[in-house]
Amino acid sequence: MPWRTGGLLLAVLVIVALPYMIMRGSSKESFQAGERVTRSAEVQALVYRIGGQTYAAESAIQHLLADDPSSHAESVAAGAESEIPGLLDELRRITADNPTQQHLVEQLSVAENGRLALMHQALQRFQHNDRAGAEQALKDADALFHVDEVANKVVAGASLALQQRREAARKQSDDSRLVLTLTSAAQLLMLMIVVVVSERQIGRRLRAEVRERQAVQRSQMILQAVREPIALLDHNLRSLLVNAAFSELYGVSEESRAEYLENIGQGAWADEVLLQRLRDVLLRDRELWDFELTQRTIDGVERHVVINARRLQQQDSDSPVLLLTVSDVTARALVEQQVKELNHQLENKVAQISDVNRELEAFSYSVSHDLRAPLRHITAFAQKLEDHLGEQADTTSRHYLGVVRDASHRMAQLIEDLLVFSRLGRGALRLQAVDMQALVEETCTLAESEVPGRSIVWRTDPLPTVVGDENMLRTVWQNLIGNAVKYTGQREIAHIDISVRHEDSGDHEFTVADDGAGFDMRYVDKLFGVFQRLHKASEFPGNGIGLANVRRIVMRHGGRVWAEGEPGQGARFHFTLSAIEPPPAGSV
Repeated sequence: MPWRTGGLLLAVLVIVALPYMIMRGSSKESFQAGERVTRSAEVQALVYRIGGQTYAAESAIQHLLADDPSSHAESVAAGAESEIPGLLDELRRITADNPTQQHLVEQLSVAENGRLALMHQALQRFQHNDRAGAEQALKDADALFHVDEVANKVVAGASLALQQRREAARKQSDDSRLVLTLTSAAQLLMLMIVVVVSERQIGRRLRAEVRERQAVQRSQMILQAVREPIALLDHNLRSLLVNAAFSELYGVSEESRAEYLENIGQGAWADEVLLQRLRDVLLRDRELWDFELTQRTIDGVERHVVINARRLQQQDSDSPVLLLTVSDVTARALVEQQVKELNHQLENKVAQISDVNRELEAFSYSVSHDLRAPLRHITAFAQKLEDHLGEQADTTSRHYLGVVRDASHRMAQLIEDLLVFSRLGRGALRLQAVDMQALVEETCTLAESEVPGRSIVWRTDPLPTVVGDENMLRTVWQNLIGNAVKYTGQREIAHIDISVRHEDSGDHEFTVADDGAGFDMRYVDKLFGVFQRLHKASEFPGNGIGLANVRRIVMRHGGRVWAEGEPGQGARFHFTLSAIEPPPAGSV
């Protein structure tokens, strides 16, 4: 019999081809194992090379600080800055198949970039005759970015991977020998199976025919149970088989045969475009997907349906048949219409917001160019009027003129504060390494100098170096520390604490706490608004825009800001900054 001949040929093919395939697979896996071993060695070499260039650059700068003219620090540092990023990229490439190594390489990249940035800073400070600053930058690089520790982890991981890959290669060799032995046994077994199977094939075929008939019966049962209308049409679009759902929806009997589709459902299928598309499916074997149609079914309901069709080839006939399925999406169409209406409303709202933004920009322009000149005139003419009156001006006149000048100055300051707030949202971030400890010390000294005679007890944690815009972060500290000094003004001895903690997410959380006037938490939502104040101006001076500036700056650095307080018990202001690098600059 033909099937026996085919089975015998297959057995011979397996006996001959299987050993070849196994040997070829083993050779390929051995080659890959060798490549992985070589890659592990390359990882170690690259790490040593990166570390060597880093310490060569630092050593050159140290010699430069020691007045060694032969150090060539600038060229060595420039070489390290130009070559190390490329070496890190190469290290990422060859460890791409190892997530653990990739994570360590990213840590090494962060440490190297930070160390290079501080070395560059040290070189610049030395060039500006700031030898102490240069030495401090090198100390910061050594204290903040532990390249050795991360590099040792990378090398240790590469060594472990090297050992594991060698073990895997040896195991692969053993497995290959075992597989060849098992293959030989399997070949003998296959010959025996071919003989046995050839005798049983006839009985299996008979049983398969029985199962096929049973499967057809089950398929028909499933077809009738499906709630989605389904029809089988011949090459002339006449019905061969319909399920119960199709019969119920279009009023055609399940036993009916040879009824043209266009006559079914009282004209529900009389759409010429659809009929032509169905004929194309039969003639050109083009599947019809998601053809949307509105039909009035036999129950008189107008439905929105989606029609799909594909051609099937019959096993016992050369004529193809068409499988047609119908999905009732009336409810979905209604929802889509509602979504379209909501989107249209949303577009109108967006347009309105855009108009408001343009009006705000125009207002900002007017504030900066049109309102300042009248204010200057008011102030100047009030002064001229006072000078003109001279000794003839009584006390009331002088008081009125003083009120006019003070109000003009206050309005000018409000305008200036509003423009500063606007610029904070538009200007580009100038990212660099920022020493938060130095910023806080500078701000505390300035704030204390502005209130001579005050007794203030400061407590400051050691603060880290972050990546951000130095001028903007200086503004944050000036506002928060300035507020703490201002709102503790009624204390005989004020206590102000500045601390930092590391969140689980890896961000730095900075806190400025005082024991001053505090505030009611019911109004905390107003605290960071523009020109929002929770205390009277007669008690504590200010325009109410400082905390709005703080919020905008912190948000532009990818952080968040919040406050806690209690009347008479002080306040605590918190803000977070990324411990690595803030997100790309964008308007807030």
